[in-house]
Amino acid sequence: MATIELTQTESRHYELRVDGEPFFIKGAGLEFGSMATLAACGGNALRTWRVDNGRKTGEQVLDEAHRLGLKVCMGLELARERHGFDYGDSTAVATQHRAIMADVERLKNHPALLMWGLGNELNLRARHPGMWDAVESLCQAIKACDPDHPVTTMLAGIDRPTVQQIARRAPSLDLLSFQLYGEIDRLSELLRDSGYQGPYQITEWGPTGHWESPETPWGRPIEPSSHQQAADISRRYHDVILSDPARCIGAYIFLWGQKQERTPTWYGLFLEDGRRLEAVDVMQTAWSGRRPAHSAPRIEGLYLDGQRAQDTVILAPGAAALAEVACVTPSDKNVDVYWQVRPEVPHELESDGGDFEPTPPSLIDLETTQETTFHFTAPEPGEYRLYCRIDGPGNVSAVANIPFLVAGNGDALFNAPDRRDAP
Repeated sequence: MATIELTQTESRHYELRVDGEPFFIKGAGLEFGSMATLAACGGNALRTWRVDNGRKTGEQVLDEAHRLGLKVCMGLELARERHGFDYGDSTAVATQHRAIMADVERLKNHPALLMWGLGNELNLRARHPGMWDAVESLCQAIKACDPDHPVTTMLAGIDRPTVQQIARRAPSLDLLSFQLYGEIDRLSELLRDSGYQGPYQITEWGPTGHWESPETPWGRPIEPSSHQQAADISRRYHDVILSDPARCIGAYIFLWGQKQERTPTWYGLFLEDGRRLEAVDVMQTAWSGRRPAHSAPRIEGLYLDGQRAQDTVILAPGAAALAEVACVTPSDKNVDVYWQVRPEVPHELESDGGDFEPTPPSLIDLETTQETTFHFTAPEPGEYRLYCRIDGPGNVSAVANIPFLVAGNGDALFNAPDRRDAP
């Protein structure tokens, strides 16, 4: 078992130590992604959301991490109020407590274990104060049976009422963990306004979130290209995360893998087939100082009938449409271009707080071409998204998309619901 300590130095800097050595977390949120790739890129830690993810047990996750020299912030999944759990139900709370402690007892001596993460964004739309009492009870129980690993909880954002409530009701937590996307640019301000003075880690961060992004008039978020996302990620890591060495003990980028959330490409640093995007290049260079052997291509501009995503693209049903992409490749080798049109996720199926969301089926595909233009016929009235993917040598890719509306003369336009909820 590794010795894990969260200490405060004479200069009042907080420091995480593993076996006596300083350990700054160069981490990623990873559930089904490749640990081997994370380690090869210079990462040293990962965080999970639960002990058993349905594919691997907690022991298997820890064993693989240990073989690769990685540490694990092990997530202990607590039920959320927004999913209907009642923290006023003492029987349900006690049952949950016993299940969590069984996991802790089983895994506490594993050498890859770094710390425990109690719940994920429990504060999101939470109302019952008993929730933090349950966290405190678990925290005390964990420390009684495992005094060798810090205990934290992962919070959606940073706000003064939540920080104050935790200080009153869950004071045994060793540190707080914050999850921010576009708002991470205001990290120092948010911390100051919250009144929190202790150590912290950032357990989710990355591109600007869909709830923070510009929208089409019909209420669909406009996703930055993979190149724009990589630029934001690089700036946020160097200018924000690394700027507070006194209290920040590290961060886990979201997500080392792929997931559908408004689009299949918004949050994952990889595509579904495992190809890596430019954000992986950014993190490898930041963590290790080594640039990848093959840099990702960049999409500098994507156009549909000469318009960008911000230009409110509306097509008539059955109209001939022309898509064009402007790209920059890191070598003189040819690239493969893939085009796709998908319907948007129906609003009633949109995920809340990062929950499961179905991936819309592809309606129109044009694969394995080297053409930077794509002709297609507009489908029936509805809300759609044009996707462009460029594959370069070395398993690297670039992606971008444009939301567009297909509407006839008599169709109602821009009746968008208000769905700008943070995860």
